[in-house]
Amino acid sequence: MKVAHSVAELEPAERAIAIGTFDGVHRGHRAVIEAAASSELRSAVVTFHPHPRAVLGYEVQLLTTLERRLELIEALGVDETLVVEFTPELSRLAPEEFVREVLEPIGARVLHAGEGFRFGSGRQGDLDLLRRLGLEVRPVPLVPEVSSSRIRELLRQGDIPAAAALLGRAPELEGTIVAGDQRGGTLGFPTANMAVEADLLVPRYGIYAGAAQGHRAAVSVGVNPHYGGLERRIEAFLLDFEGDLYGRRFRLELWKRLRDERGFGSEDELVAQIARDVAETRAAEPPVL
Repeated sequence: MKVAHSVAELEPAERAIAIGTFDGVHRGHRAVIEAAASSELRSAVVTFHPHPRAVLGYEVQLLTTLERRLELIEALGVDETLVVEFTPELSRLAPEEFVREVLEPIGARVLHAGEGFRFGSGRQGDLDLLRRLGLEVRPVPLVPEVSSSRIRELLRQGDIPAAAALLGRAPELEGTIVAGDQRGGTLGFPTANMAVEADLLVPRYGIYAGAAQGHRAAVSVGVNPHYGGLERRIEAFLLDFEGDLYGRRFRLELWKRLRDERGFGSEDELVAQIARDVAETRAAEPPVL
């Protein structure tokens, strides 16, 4: 899949377009993107970065990095993706100006979008306007109860199965492995300490079973209250893994929330509980979709 960051990077062609921010690339997003991918025309996704609501001054906790979003879009079989930089200036474009400056130059002929799609200054543009401007519009029915905001709510509650059902895949955390306290190794469970981007959503604190790098992973999300921690940490113990992960991009699937984080009366009690968490992780299965 070709990724472009300006309209000039796409050669002239008639295109079937899927348009949206697509944070999380959940089941509803996939329906829109797959509709464009199945077109007889060259297929392209038009997506936005940074998230429009963040640019407009609202707090948004993202479900995916841009890199991961593009990977998930590519897996759906589209030919190209145009990442449009969302700026305050872009937000002030009238709908007709947006069509003239973004969609017309890339040869958009057929446009796929979710029912209720709005765009342009003050969200004045809709699918009817696109039709009046000469585009063939093919609305894609919304998938009931599936939205990025609902998935965020479920993850804040720690409800991994429900979030996975809406995403159509296991929820993920993504970041870079950095040096930690090295405490896990002294306890017999060496962990990879993951730093995530500040605008990425982190689920409810607790202990999770999941997978990364082809291995099951017991994951701690929180402040490590047993040692009086205050700083949030995301630490993963990869079962049956040996190797160096420092500095590498790390993507972690979450399969199941095992328990709340808590302090213990002694380090022996902590080690015994970690061993039980690891046993549960070894027995865990990915979410049923």
